[in-house]
Amino acid sequence: MRKIKLPLEDKVLNSLKIGEIVLLNGIIYTARDAAHKRMIKKLPFDIRGQVIYYAGPTPAPPGRVIGSCGPTTSARMDIYTPLLLKMGLKGMIGKGNRSSDVIKATKKYKAIYFVAIGGAGALLSKKIKSAKIIAYRNLGPEAIYKLEVEDFPVIVGIDSFGKNIFKKSSGRVYSAF
Repeated sequence: MRKIKLPLEDKVLNSLKIGEIVLLNGIIYTARDAAHKRMIKKLPFDIRGQVIYYAGPTPAPPGRVIGSCGPTTSARMDIYTPLLLKMGLKGMIGKGNRSSDVIKATKKYKAIYFVAIGGAGALLSKKIKSAKIIAYRNLGPEAIYKLEVEDFPVIVGIDSFGKNIFKKSSGRVYSAF
């Protein structure tokens, strides 16, 4: 596994290949459906070079910085993603396949889509070292959080060349396992 420092640098981003397991270190931002609807009208933070994690964390239990923080289905954000990529977003973390429009935009704008393991939100939350709501507090768990992560495990699902781990090739699905 390779450790990746965030924000993403083009040289590193372009070296990542589908199926590769990496550990992210640095700042990521959460944003789900409701936040995306607002973000495309006015960005609450500079997204250039940043990574958005499609997650809605639960409240932090005593002694923890955040509650369970697992990925949500990425396809729900597909309608907004090409515009955000055009605006400079470089990475996304979620679960599941993406639309052909998102795959084309990922390739065009040299971005990347990481897959996190669904159902492992409590485990993933242990890789979050700090969490702060930075926008849309009234959305509750769908507010935008700024997270500092350490060795946050993800799989490259779509690389900056448009290769897709979910795409069938020669009768089989690419697999990281």
